[in-house]
Amino acid sequence: MGAERSRQAELAERLAATRSRIGAACAAAGRDPAEVTLIAVTKTYPASDVLALAGLGLTDFGENRDQEAGPKAAAVADGLAGTGGQPVSWHFIGQLQSNKAHSVARYARFVHSVDRIRLVRHLGAAALAVPGLGAFGPALTCLVQVSLDGDPDRGGAPASRVRDVAEAIEAEPGLALGGLMAVAPAGADPGHAFAALRPLSAEIRSVNPAAGIISAGMSGDLEAAIASGATHLRIGTALLGNRSVPVR
Repeated sequence: MGAERSRQAELAERLAATRSRIGAACAAAGRDPAEVTLIAVTKTYPASDVLALAGLGLTDFGENRDQEAGPKAAAVADGLAGTGGQPVSWHFIGQLQSNKAHSVARYARFVHSVDRIRLVRHLGAAALAVPGLGAFGPALTCLVQVSLDGDPDRGGAPASRVRDVAEAIEAEPGLALGGLMAVAPAGADPGHAFAALRPLSAEIRSVNPAAGIISAGMSGDLEAAIASGATHLRIGTALLGNRSVPVR
């Protein structure tokens, strides 16, 4: 119990520090912090960390590997049900193979890494097949991942294809077009890289004016992302630390 309380205290301290950084960055950019959603990226960390952060008021969590995320989401749901806690929202943020679409749609409510039309079609079919989604409930919200450096190993559609992917999402009855996602290129000035976000967001909003999500910014570059209009931050290390823990 002592170790558990120590971890909870560490997470509370890290969360407070992260929220302080977000508040300062929003003040510098002339923005309201309420415009920014904090997504805790919990890959490689246990369900107990998710439950602790949920107890501290976080509602949004991100994962990038389906084989880890599915069991963790189920464990968190069980834990929250046992304590009377409110359900959380899962964001799938990693590169996604089309054959994993049905699995991801069972727990995720947002998919940030949609970068090709074939994947859109698989996600659309998956959403319609999952009870509570698609035709029988809220749509699965999909973001167009745009490549800011053209590296195919990092995922993302080239800027010239962003509208095509957005239109494909909009055409699927089980999906909702949410906006865009981007990752700053390794070693690049994030402020310079993120300068492309607003015009790309405007292009997506020309397909659906409500698709205003800009998912950008991680632990090392959240300030630059907020200055460039990010509405959703994907924060891992700043919240959870560098330690390696077993997933349970």
